[in-house]
Amino acid sequence: MQEAIQPKYHIGKVTCACGNTFESGSVKQELRVEICSNCHPFFTGKQKFVDAGGRVDKFKKKYGI
Repeated sequence: MQEAIQPKYHIGKVTCACGNTFESGSVKQELRVEICSNCHPFFTGKQKFVDAGGRVDKFKKKYGI
């Protein structure tokens, strides 16, 4: 591996749009993200499940299952 062409690896500061900050390894010193584990609906338990029951019935009716 040629060390001269490899980017420098830093422990950088990551800032989320919700205001949460944490450290992570990256080639950049600072990162800004839109969503993190503190505000993502999957991790917070506020995830909405879309009811797609009508689609299944429509498929069964269309193909006679």
